[in-house]
Amino acid sequence: MTDSAYPQPTLTSTNAPLIEGWRRGELMLQHCNACHAVIFFPRHMCPTCWSVDIAWKRSSGRGKIVSYSHVYSHVTPPFSAEAPTILAEIVLDDGGAMLARVISSEPAAIASNMRVELLPMPEAAQYPLPTFRPAK
Repeated sequence: MTDSAYPQPTLTSTNAPLIEGWRRGELMLQHCNACHAVIFFPRHMCPTCWSVDIAWKRSSGRGKIVSYSHVYSHVTPPFSAEAPTILAEIVLDDGGAMLARVISSEPAAIASNMRVELLPMPEAAQYPLPTFRPAK
């Protein structure tokens, strides 16, 4: 489903719902049932209250960029060919924040507070982890 040239994430019992959801074009995030925190990256327990009562829920995949970086130097060939790569901190509308790649035909137009959305299928299948684009 993904381009084999990209480094692939190691599937574990902790991150399987995130990776398998992404392979379906969905953003799945952990939610703590005790304190209601939205958790990213996948963990065995809530980093806020230490509860192990965690559930996976589908996110809308919409949010805004808090901060970002244009990465021009890569050691992995697929990323080198696509430079600059945009790595952004994204605050999601339905809670939580995450670091993710943003794909844009105009990298110079990326800005803080820009609205983003999850890359839809079939384009999403190209990338091994959740990837965003400027919102339409």
